Amino acid sequence: MSETSSAGNFVREIIARHLEDGRYQQVVTRFPPEPNGYLHIGHVKAICTDFGLAAEFGGRCHLRMDDTNPLTEETEYVESIKADIQWLGFDWGAHFYHASDHFEKLYQFGEQLISAGRAYVDSLSEEDIRAYRGTVTEPGRPSPYRDRSVAENLDLFRQMRAGAFPDGAHVLRGKADMASKNMKMRDPLLYRIRHAHHHRTGDAWCIYPMYDYAHCISDAIEGITHSLCTLEFENNREIYDWILDQLEWPTPRTRQYEFARLELSYLITSKRKLRALVEQDIVTGWDDPRMPTVAGLRRRGIPASAMRTFVERAGISKANSTTDLAQLEHVIREDLNASTPRVMAVLDPLKVVITGFPDETDWLDAPYLPEAGSETRRVPFTRELYIEREDFMENPPKKFYRLAPGREVRLRYGYFITCTEVIKDDTGTITELRCSYDPATRGGSAPDGRKVKATLHWVSATESVAAEVRLYDRLFSVESPGVGTDTIRDHINPASLTVVRGHLEPSLSDTAPGTRVQFERLGYFFTDPLDSTPEAPIFNRIITLKDAWARIQSRDDGAKKPAKKKPKKQGKGKKKPKMTRDEAKAGKPEALAATLDRYVDALGLSVQDANVLTSTAAISAFFEAALTAHDSPRSVASLITNDLRGLIKDTPVTELKIGGEAVGALVGLLDAAVISSKTARVVLAELVASGGEPEAIVDRDDLRQISDPAALTVLIDSVLARQPDAVADYRAGNRRRMGALIGQVMGASKGKANPGLLSSLLKARLEA
Repeated sequence: MSETSSAGNFVREIIARHLEDGRYQQVVTRFPPEPNGYLHIGHVKAICTDFGLAAEFGGRCHLRMDDTNPLTEETEYVESIKADIQWLGFDWGAHFYHASDHFEKLYQFGEQLISAGRAYVDSLSEEDIRAYRGTVTEPGRPSPYRDRSVAENLDLFRQMRAGAFPDGAHVLRGKADMASKNMKMRDPLLYRIRHAHHHRTGDAWCIYPMYDYAHCISDAIEGITHSLCTLEFENNREIYDWILDQLEWPTPRTRQYEFARLELSYLITSKRKLRALVEQDIVTGWDDPRMPTVAGLRRRGIPASAMRTFVERAGISKANSTTDLAQLEHVIREDLNASTPRVMAVLDPLKVVITGFPDETDWLDAPYLPEAGSETRRVPFTRELYIEREDFMENPPKKFYRLAPGREVRLRYGYFITCTEVIKDDTGTITELRCSYDPATRGGSAPDGRKVKATLHWVSATESVAAEVRLYDRLFSVESPGVGTDTIRDHINPASLTVVRGHLEPSLSDTAPGTRVQFERLGYFFTDPLDSTPEAPIFNRIITLKDAWARIQSRDDGAKKPAKKKPKKQGKGKKKPKMTRDEAKAGKPEALAATLDRYVDALGLSVQDANVLTSTAAISAFFEAALTAHDSPRSVASLITNDLRGLIKDTPVTELKIGGEAVGALVGLLDAAVISSKTARVVLAELVASGGEPEAIVDRDDLRQISDPAALTVLIDSVLARQPDAVADYRAGNRRRMGALIGQVMGASKGKANPGLLSSLLKARLEA
């Protein structure tokens, strides 16, 4: 494959080949940011690529500050860059450098180039240098100072270092090719005079190397093998190689490779434009949670693991493109869903009074992670409650199934209630609802089996906790902000931040800063690490549960979906009876009817599943093939009739890229607790789309569930060691701490911990 291939990650393939053919014994990369501002989301791709590939191949990655411009660089930015990289989960170990570490060597190499006749001191003004360089269609002209003698050049260069000249009086240039088609090769600038205080070297230097000069030599000094840059530096590669050639640097030496930078819709990644947002007070600072800076992402509560996953899925290519921000949001939701504890909060309260409910508190048990069967917390149910105002309509339209006069709904973990009275103020605004309740439905189900169409979240009006909640949304309202004649300010989304006073269940009363939770039905939230205190938490919305943005845009555009014809109802309000065996066999060929009987009688399948699996001979054969790989009829039948059927819709199984054996093998991994049910659905979707072997996909994407008690205990102990206050609080009787600790261990395992085993091991550890 060519080294300019646009594979999923062409750099990975290059490194693998270089190690295999012995060009290098160890891969060494570097991340070389200029400390002149805060890192942004575009840098995340470079960080994950530089550090991630080095770790993958057992090498190392250096962190090197490109501090060659004292006018714009500050120690504040150095520290913020280090914090950003560590937050992303990477470490440079002992290999933290600055370009300024090499200033003396860089200067000596400058004298070496002069002595070899490959560099000269030019006294043209900046404007004249630009004019002499020519254009893309016309070659450049040599400077009148290009033929100065070696002795004169050395003398001038040494006087430049000594501070004998003002800024702009002279520059050092490489004597390359003024006729080159690559204008960067037309005698590139190597050094400039700049009388400015440097944040590390102070006033020791008044000449500073240019990026193109310092970069390649610093790489070579540090033994970098693969110098990875974004595509805007593609034309600089020729200078990179030329300088090392002139210095006769020994081989094998470093080489530069370029890849496409990360660009997302609805975001900007220009430091200049980001600085304008801060300076114009459009945002509160570089770490404003709406900012695409890494500091902003971190403060908003976006998990570092989600950013790493997003970069890996995006791949490394040579083609510039813009990624839809919705793709990143999908990865963030996916990451948060795996481990974030669920709690209840009401952000736009409407009071509900439960008539007939005793004037006392009923403490209900509610799980932090319902799907995982996790530890529970206690939620107070009282006579007066709050629900979201949007969950009630006095005159509801069709398909509004939430609370309305005379309608019964379920309160999450609580009771069935029915609205009996609506109370309004003098302006006609609804101020209170009166509702009856069914005491027999405690816990959320009715003994008589009756169903309701909606479940609402709620909090106690008397025992809830009031807290500030910051509802963050996209900062910009257009896909390409700042493009065209409009200013960035013209493209600001006015709803990018809404601050409300929410009512939260009491389990959140002492939430520590930096904690993630899901407010059920509302979104994922993060306690602000700067403004929060355990006594007064402030919650930042990380992201909504669903992508409401696309729906909003659709409404704004006036787009309407074509109306669908509704099938005629067989009987109003009547539940369709289950299919009998005779009905399932009717019309089937004799062989398939006999097979249906066998599936029901011998394999213990329901008539409904057996009917689906005998709808054609091909589906039956597919099911039988799956059983040869994993002899668990009910589990295999469930996955085929539910998950697979929903994926393939009307596609015949004979046209799939997989056979039944692959599905059976997948169910085997699920039944053996190698993977979770959520992971099984993900792998099944890939099998349908691309084929392959389930276990190979699981291993490739590192999807195995952690079910080893020893491995989970290591993770648990690591989290508990970092949370001594939470451990002490739990042991003192605050059982609400369990959910947060489960979430942190889940996060440490990247969502792969076996939830049931984790819960029991953690509880045992805490109560030991």
